[in-house]
Amino acid sequence: MAKRKSLSTIVWESLSGKIASGELQPGAQLPTEAELCAEYEVSRTVVREAIARLRSDGLVIPQQGRGMFVSEAPRQSFLIAEETLQTLPETISLLELRMSVEVESAALCAERRSDTEAREIRALMEQVDALHADPEKVEIHYDYDFHVKIAQASGNPLILAFLEYLRPLIVPRFQLGHIVAPDLKDRYYSRIHREHQDIVLAIESADPPRAREAMRSHLLNSLERLRALAAARGATAGRPVSGDALFRAQPPLAKRKTDV
Repeated sequence: MAKRKSLSTIVWESLSGKIASGELQPGAQLPTEAELCAEYEVSRTVVREAIARLRSDGLVIPQQGRGMFVSEAPRQSFLIAEETLQTLPETISLLELRMSVEVESAALCAERRSDTEAREIRALMEQVDALHADPEKVEIHYDYDFHVKIAQASGNPLILAFLEYLRPLIVPRFQLGHIVAPDLKDRYYSRIHREHQDIVLAIESADPPRAREAMRSHLLNSLERLRALAAARGATAGRPVSGDALFRAQPPLAKRKTDV
C-alpha cells in the first residue's frame, strides 16, 4: 500500500503548482507563515519544511526582513520526488545515497568540530539512545537528528543543506516496528547505541579515518536491516524481521567476543 503523503509535501506541491501555473508570479511575495498555516490548517513546522523544499528547488528566495519571494528565474534543481519513495527498494537507494555523503560528513566533523560541538553531539546521542521508544510508535530513522548534528559540525554547509533537504523524504518512511519485534527492542537499541558510540568516540578523538569507518559501518548495518526487511516482507507478509536477520551485520571497529 502506498504511504500517504506528508503534510509538508501537500503544502509544497500546492505552492509549487501555484508558481508553475503563474498564480504566484515571479517576484511575488509568499504569504506569511501564519497565513500559510491558516490556509492549509497545518503547523509552522510543516510550513517551514515546505518552504525549505521550495528554496532547495530554487523556486523561492528570502529577502531579509521582508519574507519569501518567488524567484525571477527558477533554476533547474536536484529533485527527489516523494512519490518515487513509496517502496523499500527506493528507500534502500536513498540510504545508499546518504551513505556516500554522511561517511565523509563524519570524517570532516572529526577534523573540524569544536569542543563544544563534540559535547553537543554526545549529549544528543545520549538523549536519542536513552528513549527506547515503542517500535510501533517511532520511525526507523529515529536518529536522524543525530546525523544532522554531525553534518552541522562538519563545516560544510552543503552537506547540512542536503540532509535537511532529505529530512521530509527519509524520516517518515516506515515504523521501526516493521523490523523490530517487541522482544528484540532492548537488544536492537543497545546495538544502535554501540554504533553511535563508535562514531562519537572517533569524533571526540579527532580521528577522521576512524569516524569515516564508524559511520560507514553504522549505515551499512542500517542498509542490511532494511534489506532484511525487504526480504522478510516478500516471504512473511510484513511481519517483523527475525532476530538472525536483524543482527546479521557485525560491527567491524571493535573486536567483541559477544553481541548481546
